[in-house]
This record gives sequence, C-alpha cells and structure tokens, in this order.
Amino acid sequence: MTHFDDRLSAVLETGVARALEESFELITVGDLLRYVPSRYVSQGSGLGSTDPYEGDHVTVVGRVDKCELFPRRGKRGISVLEVTIDCDGQHVKATFFNGARVKHAIKKDQRVMFSGTVKYWRSKWSLSHPRYLVLDDDESDLISRGDASAGPRRGVGQAMDAAVRALPFLPVYPAAAGIESWDILWCTRRVLEDLDPVEDPLPDVVRAREALSPLDHALRAVHFPASKDDAEAARHRLRFDEAAAVQLVLATRRQSAAARPAPACPPRRDGLAAAFDDDLPFELTDGQRTVAEEIGTDLSAPHPMNRLLQGEVGSGKTIVALRAMLQVLDAGYQCALLAPTEVLATQHHRSITAQLGALATAGELGAPERATRVVLLTGSMSTAARRAALLAVVSGDAGIVIGTHALIQESVSFFDLGMVVVDEQHRFGVEQRDMLRAKARGDISPHLLVMTATPIPRTIAMTTLGDLDTSTLRELPRGRSPIATSVVPARSHPRWVERAWARITEEVAAGRQAYVVCSRIGEDEDTPPPRRAKKSSRRSASDEGEDENAPTTAAALDVFEALRSGPLSGVRVGLLHGRLPADEKDAVMTAFDHGEIDVLVCTTVVEVGVDVPNATTMVVMDADRFGVSQLHQLRGRVGRGGHPGLCILVTDVGPHSPSLNRLQAVAGTTDGFELALLDLRQRREGNVLGADQSGTRSNLRLLSVLDHLDIIVAAREFAQRVVAEDPGLTRHPGLAGMMRSAWDATRVDFLDKA
Repeated sequence: MTHFDDRLSAVLETGVARALEESFELITVGDLLRYVPSRYVSQGSGLGSTDPYEGDHVTVVGRVDKCELFPRRGKRGISVLEVTIDCDGQHVKATFFNGARVKHAIKKDQRVMFSGTVKYWRSKWSLSHPRYLVLDDDESDLISRGDASAGPRRGVGQAMDAAVRALPFLPVYPAAAGIESWDILWCTRRVLEDLDPVEDPLPDVVRAREALSPLDHALRAVHFPASKDDAEAARHRLRFDEAAAVQLVLATRRQSAAARPAPACPPRRDGLAAAFDDDLPFELTDGQRTVAEEIGTDLSAPHPMNRLLQGEVGSGKTIVALRAMLQVLDAGYQCALLAPTEVLATQHHRSITAQLGALATAGELGAPERATRVVLLTGSMSTAARRAALLAVVSGDAGIVIGTHALIQESVSFFDLGMVVVDEQHRFGVEQRDMLRAKARGDISPHLLVMTATPIPRTIAMTTLGDLDTSTLRELPRGRSPIATSVVPARSHPRWVERAWARITEEVAAGRQAYVVCSRIGEDEDTPPPRRAKKSSRRSASDEGEDENAPTTAAALDVFEALRSGPLSGVRVGLLHGRLPADEKDAVMTAFDHGEIDVLVCTTVVEVGVDVPNATTMVVMDADRFGVSQLHQLRGRVGRGGHPGLCILVTDVGPHSPSLNRLQAVAGTTDGFELALLDLRQRREGNVLGADQSGTRSNLRLLSVLDHLDIIVAAREFAQRVVAEDPGLTRHPGLAGMMRSAWDATRVDFLDKA
C-alpha cells in the first residue's frame, strides 16, 4: 500500500519521480495529490484559455477539423503536417515538422489532446510541434518529437485505457516542457489506486463549521470528480488546507516574535521628537497623525514592530518615518534608513538634515543639547569619507544612518541599532532587509518599518494573511496637483510622439521642467536591457525567425543625443544614469533641482524619492518594459508643486497586446492601491513563506488572497486558537505536518530571521 508521506521515488519509477521533482518540486505522494488540475475537460469543452501568452505551455483538447500534409519550403523530401482542432468552437492550429511520421496517428474527427508552447504570428497563436494524445482510440500511443518518449510518457498510452477516456471530467494539469498533463494524470491515478485512507488532521468540529469534505475524499475527488459540485467541494477543502497551513506558520511566527526582546521606546515630552514637532512649519494631515500614533504605540512595546507603511506617492510617508526614528533616538538607540539608490539615499540625507535643522548638528559648536547626527553611507564614497561615516556609526555619534546596500556590508557595525526603516521596500529582497536587522546588539530585534506606494504582490499577500501590521496614508498633503496620464502607441501614431516633445517645449517655455525616462543606458552596457515580463508581451515572429518590424528599445544615451540635437535643441537637456560617478550624479541632480537643467533624460534612478516641485511633465519611453509599480512611482515625480502633472507612456507594442492593456490600466487610475491589486492579479502572490518577491513561484495553488478572503479569515482564527492552546502542536501531529508542508527546509531560516 502507498502512504500519504511516502516519497514518490519509492512509489514511481526513478525517471518519473525525478521529472516530477525537477519540474514541479513534487517529492512526496502528498505533494503530488495536492498538485491539482487547473481545469476539467468534458465532451463539450476543451480550451483552457482563449488568449494565452507567448511562451506559455498550454494543453488543449478538441476534435481534429483539418489535417493536411504540405512539403516543407526549402527542405526537399521533408513534409509539414498542419492540424486544426475545434476546441468548443474555437479553432487552434498546430504544426508538426515531421509530418510524415505523425500523419498516420492523427486523423480528421479524432478527439485529441495537444500540449506545447504558444507561438504568435500576426496576432494569431498556434502550437509548434506539440506532444499529443489521441483520446478516442484505444490503440493509440504517445508519439512526440520523434523520440522514444522517455520517463513517464513511455507508459502513459497504456494507462489511458477506456476507463480513463470515458471519464465525465478529464483533469488537465499545469504542465511543463519536460512532463505533460497526461503524465501527471497517469502518475496520480497510479498513486490513488494503492493509497491507504488519508487521516484527516482537521478536527470534526472545524470541518462541520466550515462545511469541509473529509481530506481523503477531497484528494480523490479533486482529480477524478463525479460532478462539478464534487470537484468544487474538493477544491474548497484543499483551499482551506492551504490557508490553514500558512496561518499555522504565521501564528507560530508571531508567537515567537512576541517572545523576542526589542527596545521599548516610549515617547518623551522633552525629547527630539517633541522638539521636531514644535518646529514643524506645516500641519500634519489627520492621516499622518493617526499613523504616527499607531507606530508610536508599536515602538513603546518590548517586542519588535513589524509594520508596513503604505501611502500614495507624495502622501508624506517620510515625515512619519522620521518622527518614528526620533522617538527611537529619544530612547537611546540608533536608526538605519535603507534606500534603493544612491540618488535617493543622498536626497534623503539632504532633506532629513534640512528638516531637522539645528537638531541634526550634534558635535558642532552651538548645537542644541538634544541634537543628533545624520550620516550618509554609500558604496561610491571616498575612502576617507567612508571611514569617517563608519566611525560615527560604530561609536554611536550618528543617530540616523542613511544608506544604500552599503549598510548591509560586514564592515558596517552599529553601536546600538534599535530601528530599521526600508524605503520603497519592493526594491529589496527579504534577505537584504534581514541582514540589516541582524546588525543589532545581542539578542535584541530592532523594530522594522517598511514603506511603499504600491505594494508588491507578496506584500499584499502577507498583509492580507496577517503577518504584517499595516498603516495606510490615503490623504495627500495640501498643495499637491493632479497627474494626468496618456498612452502613446508610437508605431500607429508617430505624430503623437512628436506632440510629446512639443508639449515639453511648451512647459519649459512656461518656466517648468520635464523628465524623459528610458529603460536602459546604452553603449554596450554591462547588463542587458530589462526583459519583458512573460505575460506582458507577445512576439511577432514566424516559425522561421523574428519579425523585422519587432520594436527596439530606446537607450538613454541615444535619446539624450537625439533630443538635444533635434526636437529639444532649444532647451537645456541633461543626462542622469546609474553608471555616472557619484559626484557627477549628485551634480546633475542638484543642477536639475536648481532649475539649471530644463529636461532630464534619465533611467529609473529617479524612480523613487526624487522631489523637484517644478517638474511637471514626464515621458516614459518603452513604457511596456516597466512594471505597474515602477510606472506609478515614476509618474509620482511630477506634479509635486503648484502645477498639474502630465505623464506620457510611449510604447511600440501592438493594439492587441496585454502590455497595452496594462498601460491603459495605469493611465486610468492614480490609485496606487488599485494598481497594486492589478499587479497582484497579473503576478499572483509570490512565494508567501519564502524570500521570493516575484509572482512566478507561488506556493498557493488554489488559494487567492483576493478571491478567498473569507477562507483566509476563518483559517486565521482557527490557527491562532490552536497555537495559543498548543504552541508546539504536540497534541496535533497532523496539523504540525500540514504546517511543515507549507515550506521546505530552505524556508526555515527565512522564517527564523523575520
């Protein structure tokens, strides 16, 4: 008999088990059974997606409508088989380059399953040389790319007997190039035939309250349901299991965090924070005051704060973070502010020093008694400046340390770190943030405040799942101007691009300034240009090569030369990018800030934190190459003064591209939280319990933080109650196993550090 916790290598052939592990990280029988179908195919339907993306690996089911053999152009004696299948009314084309070998197996009116990689040509998609299975021919076997079908595919034809072919709902699994949907079906069926009844870890009272199927039934029905209702009931049960597993991990983690010591930093009436408030030349918004109170309460506790401060671009997050840092300084501890770029770190240092005024002059003649010192630390500083900064940090002379990734280096030691602030947290990995937090003394865990204007998918997931406390600023300070956004399809409307340059000239003539943002620097740069996200573009290419009209990207160096000698020859054009020396970058940014440069051609070094109130217009070249969060951050650089802002998104993508739809969505709203939800729907949640921030690997297979909030809430209440009563889950071994299944050994270190 087969047990739920058995390794697949002990149940299936070695090659099969290896393929499942390499392609999908499925190691145990339980892993395989929880790898559920993406959909089910009945006799009347077979197309999972009517509009897949270039490069997707898809599986389709339908009846052969056409099957024609043609000689291959330029290849004497070689034929091409073109097959069109009818998938519930939509026709999908597949091309086989070894047509003579395949023609005998695929015939008109047969019901077939094709699996392959999506290719686009002239706005239509097809499958090139897919693997296939004939579903209504008991004598058929799998033939693929002319090979012998190694691994699980050798036996799949035998496994697809009449009983499987006659299933009312044929499961279709997320597949990969190395292992197909029918391979997984074969493995799953084989495992279920010998599986011992699976013990249910959930108490009966919980199953009854949440209307959950028994686990053993759900694991069988999710793969081979008797009806649609049967399938949905099984998926509902497994969704709850996913939510419960994650919530058990988070509940255990929160309990552990609450037990760790952190510096208690209650507010002082006679401290730096109070003096700063007294000197503020403006009034805080109601939202800023409310959030400041939430953060102040957290800082007063003897356990670590773990809070996300999210707010629209320009909503005043930095001033709230500064007040929090001053509260920590009043308790005798240091604070570190981690910024993603030298430009932003330098600007933070300049602006915070200016905001503090005399309160930032510790060590200088005539400094107030309560004053502190603000120090900047970046990778490009001179040896002498870096040595002086490091000494101020390790000696405790510097109360606030602002820097880039240089803060994480081993050579940086703090005297007594009490709080870490991470600006634009989406630009940092979890590991980088935790490396900085680890610089606190002894067993102390410093408080953590992360800030963002557009939360990345993983952040939304973590806040929804309850792992991050969240404060939100939605109210913009007085005086902020609205920002209009327009999408310019350059290929179909080249005159609109010319109008963009004319608009910049008009703004400069009115005494204002502009940005032109490019996705790359140019001139044999060390790093390749950013790749398009897998689901943000389609290639216009034939089977034989690339489309000669495929778009190229605009490099900052090229755009700079073209503009200053062309449409913007009458204005002062500057250039800013990451390869410039630090002093030159600072000089260019200072000149732009002082109005000595009218138009700044730049890369994304200006994405966050740059504040030039006189800049009103931004043109983003190749806007389809930027993420939703990046675009929202970039356009937040304009409209920061008394004049309305305009952001122009220039793109070469076609009219039916998903990228154009994404740009139009960005243009349609200035609500960063709405855009973050859009980003989440496109990218998914990411690896919620791991360090990955990309949505490409999600350990949530059925659960969506957007669509299943009620399940998440119920699972959270259940997990908190269980962990409170049984912290080590010693009385609930089944739940302990469920919790362990939510992350592997490589994630344990991550959880311990957070």
